[in-house]
Amino acid sequence: MNSLLRVEHVTISYNGKPVVQDVSFELKQGEILGIVGESGSGKSTIIKAVMGLLGEEGLVTKGDIWYKGENLTDMSTKELRRYLGKEIGMVFQDCKSALCPVRKIGAQIYEAVSEHEKASRHEVRNRAGEIMKKIGLNDADVLDSYPFELSGGMNQRVGICTAMIMRPKLLLADEPTSALDVTVQKQVVEELLFMREEYNTAMILVTHNIGVVRMMADRVLVLQNGHVREYGETENVLENPQDSYTKKLMESVLRLKKSGM
Repeated sequence: MNSLLRVEHVTISYNGKPVVQDVSFELKQGEILGIVGESGSGKSTIIKAVMGLLGEEGLVTKGDIWYKGENLTDMSTKELRRYLGKEIGMVFQDCKSALCPVRKIGAQIYEAVSEHEKASRHEVRNRAGEIMKKIGLNDADVLDSYPFELSGGMNQRVGICTAMIMRPKLLLADEPTSALDVTVQKQVVEELLFMREEYNTAMILVTHNIGVVRMMADRVLVLQNGHVREYGETENVLENPQDSYTKKLMESVLRLKKSGM
C-alpha cells in the first residue's frame, strides 16, 4: 500500500535556527503514529509543518512532505486550503486559542464545514451533535455557547469535534487529551479509534501520555531536541527500547505499586 503521508529528511528552522533536523517517517491510510518526547523536542513543530502553520518565522529548509503523492512544501497557501480541514484535520493543543471568542460554537463549526462543502446549518448541527454526545458534551448547550462560557476541557472537545466533523483522511492531534479528566480521555480515545475503524482515518498523535500511545499507536517516533532517537512499531519501542533516551523516557513513566500493608 502506498503511503498517505511521507515525511522525508525534513529540517525545520525558526529565524534561521534549526529546531527539527532530518526527520523522516511515513503513514499509511488507517495507521496511527505516536510522537513522543520531552517538551521542546519538536513534536508540535512537525505537525504544524504538515499543516503549513509554522508562521512567518518558521520554514522547512530541507526535505519534503508528501501527501497523496503531492509535495505540501511546494504548495501555496491557496493550494493548501484544498486539503486543510477537509482531508487533513488538526486538534490544537490549546483549542480555546483557535476559537473566535465573540462567535458561538455552532456558527464556527458551520463556517469550517461550509468552507469545503454545501450543507445546511441544521445538517451541520446534527452532525456536530452526534460527535459531541460521543465525547461527553451536551450539544444543545455547547453549540449555543461562546468559548469563554466553556471550561478548558469543553473547548478541547469542541476542537476535537471541529477536526473530526469533516471525516478527514488524516488527523493531526496535538495533546488531544491533556486538558481532560480520565473519564473523558477514555471517551475521546474510543471516538478516535472509532474514526480509524469506521473511516480508515490515519492519525499523528503528539502526546506525553505513554498510556494513550500504547493503546492507540501502531508506530512510535521518539524525539529529543529535534532529532529522531528511535522509530518503530509501538510494542517494540515501548517494551524493548534500544536508545538510551527512550529508556530514560520509559523509566520516567509513573508506575503504581501495591502497598505491602
